[in-house]
Amino acid sequence: MRIQGYFLFILLLVFPIVNAQKKAEINWKSWPELEQALEKESKPVFIFFHAEWCAYCKKIEREIFTNPEVIKKINSNYYAVEMDVETTDTIHFDQVEFVNKQALTQRNGVHQLPILLASRKGIPFSLPATIILDKEFAVKKRIFEYYTSSEILNIL
Repeated sequence: MRIQGYFLFILLLVFPIVNAQKKAEINWKSWPELEQALEKESKPVFIFFHAEWCAYCKKIEREIFTNPEVIKKINSNYYAVEMDVETTDTIHFDQVEFVNKQALTQRNGVHQLPILLASRKGIPFSLPATIILDKEFAVKKRIFEYYTSSEILNIL
């Protein structure tokens, strides 16, 4: 009887830990994974550009991208991509090579992909930047500020 009590005690301790690890998350894809997914099925794309130093980016990741409604909406209706704008990775997408040319000449250089997708005429590149593309990969919406869960749900 005593062994069963210990077993039950351990089970009660472990179950919440295992359950917490199964918490829903956005199914982020890399650029190559996105390209493969788009070849199989056309779907709108949600892109989140961020950097380590961006406080609002971190706040969005912490408060908005953990909201179950936001997670469900993005996962069911979009392919999602997140990208650190300062990455020095070479990215191949749609038979084109994208690099971070600025990393060679300046500190905190921005990669070509965010510059291509999240630049505004006459305004310096800024974060956070969220880009929503339609099924044809045309820009549907660009967001260059912090947003709440209800605001992003309305946009989506």
